[in-house]
Amino acid sequence: MRFLPKEIETLWTLFTAPVVWALHFLVCYVGAAIYCAKEDAVAFGFDVLRLGIGAVTAAALAMIVLSAFLAWRQWGFGTYEPPHDDPTPHDRRRFQGFATLLLSGLSFIAVIYTAIAALMISGCFR
Repeated sequence: MRFLPKEIETLWTLFTAPVVWALHFLVCYVGAAIYCAKEDAVAFGFDVLRLGIGAVTAAALAMIVLSAFLAWRQWGFGTYEPPHDDPTPHDRRRFQGFATLLLSGLSFIAVIYTAIAALMISGCFR
């Protein structure tokens, strides 16, 4: 079962999910702050902003799920149990896959919490 080439599984995959969460956080909160600061100058309502946050959230969650799938594949589809503490390339690769999988789960939850906060407000407060 090969969907993506092995070259994708590098050390950079470890940082993918937290970077996606950080960008999602910035887009949601900076977008809401700019909208509220310029509320009179824009031609759309707050509900459109909320739909935009929902769309950005769906895209971020999809990217994190892809990152988690790559990590799960790198870990060996869960067939290699931790700890991966031997000084071999095989164990280093399995450890990186497992760590990336855990970071992906944490980032997934963080994106959901960010979206809940951004979507629960009903408008700008002055």
